[in-house]
Amino acid sequence: MTSGKASPDTESGSARSMAWGPRLGWDRGALARRVSGLPKPVKWALIGLLVVLLYALPLLEIPIISTPDTDFGAVLFTVASYVLVALGLNIVLGYAGLLDLGYVGFYAIGAYTVAVLGSLQAQWSWWLLIPLAVLFTTISGVLLGAPTLRVRGDYLAIVTLGFGEIIRLTALNTEWLGAAKGITGVPRPPSVELFELPHLQWEGATAFLDLDDKTTFLFFGVADQAPYYWLALTVIFVILGADRMLRLSRIGRAWEATREDEDAAELMGVPTFKFKLLAFASGAFIGGLSGALFASRQGFINPESFQLLLSILFVAAVVVGGAGNRWGVILGAIVVAYLPERFRGFEEWRLLVFGAALLVLANFRPQGLIPPRRTRRAQAVDEQLEALEEGADRA
Repeated sequence: MTSGKASPDTESGSARSMAWGPRLGWDRGALARRVSGLPKPVKWALIGLLVVLLYALPLLEIPIISTPDTDFGAVLFTVASYVLVALGLNIVLGYAGLLDLGYVGFYAIGAYTVAVLGSLQAQWSWWLLIPLAVLFTTISGVLLGAPTLRVRGDYLAIVTLGFGEIIRLTALNTEWLGAAKGITGVPRPPSVELFELPHLQWEGATAFLDLDDKTTFLFFGVADQAPYYWLALTVIFVILGADRMLRLSRIGRAWEATREDEDAAELMGVPTFKFKLLAFASGAFIGGLSGALFASRQGFINPESFQLLLSILFVAAVVVGGAGNRWGVILGAIVVAYLPERFRGFEEWRLLVFGAALLVLANFRPQGLIPPRRTRRAQAVDEQLEALEEGADRA
C-alpha cells in the first residue's frame, strides 16, 4: 500500500513543472533530468568531450563564434579572466550575500604584485610571484573585511566601492608603483616549447588545416594568445573543483544561512562575522589570481586598466548569470565579456545595447539567466501560493 505523501524531490519537481510549464509550454527540467539519468561513463565521456572542445576553441576558430575583428585567442583569454573573477565574486555576493562594488581593487593588487616585484622593483621568478599575489590579495581581503563587514547592505557597498577607487588612486599617485605611466616588462609565464598545433581555416562550411598558422604549445609570447587562454582555463577548472567542495561543506551552509537571514543564523549559533570574513578572503584570493594572470599576459599595466567600470562589469556578470549558481555566473561572464568583442562593429552602440539588455533582464528574468535551484524552488512555491489564493478568492 503506497503512502499518499510525495517525496521532496517529487514535490519540488511538480512545483517547478506547475510554475513554469503552463507559462513556457515546456518542462525546463527535462534536459537536466535526462542528463542526470545517463550512466556515469556516458556522463564522464560527455564532460571529457566538452573539456577538449574548450581547449581546442582557439585552434578551431569556428566562424559563428570567432571574432573576425579581434584576435580570437585574446578574446578567449579575456572571457576566461572574467569567468575567474565572476567565480570569486560569486563567493562574496552569491554565497555570502555581501555586495562588493570594489572587487576590482583585489584584481589590481594581484596585477601590481606581479608587475612591481617582477619588473619595476625586482626580478623575481614568475612561479614565486603568483603565490605572493594571491597571498597579498587574501591579506588585503582580511584587512578590508575586518572593519567593514560590521556594516551591511548599502553601507558595505559604499565602503567597498571606495576601496576599489583608493587602490587605483594610490597606484596613480605613487612613483614606487609606476604612477600614471604604468609598468612595462611584466614577466610572462615561463615557456615550455613542446610541439606545434595547426589552426583550422574555413571556407564556408568546409574546414582544412592551415599549416602556415600554428600555435606552439605552452609558448607564452606576444603574438599568440592561445597559451594564455589554456593557462587561465586550467586555473578555472581547479577553482571550480574547490568551489564545489566549499559549497557542499559546512562553510557553504554557513554562508547560505548568513545570506538568507544573518540575525537568525546568529541565533542558531553560526559565527556569521567569521564566515563573512572567510568569504571576503576567498573572493580576494581568486580576484588576485585573475589579476596576476591578466598582468602576465598583458606585459604592461597602468591605473587606467582598473577603472570603476570594470568592477561594475564584474558585478553585472554575477547578477546577469544568477548569483549563487556557479554555472550561471560563468554564463554571465561569457555574456558580459564575449558579446561586446563579437559585435565590435557596433562599438558605438555597445553600451546602449548592453544597458537595454540589462533592463529587459531585470524586468523579465530578475533572478538571472541560470538562477540557483533554491531560487527556482522558492519562486515555484510563491506562484503556487498565489494560484491557491486566487482560487480561494473565486470560491
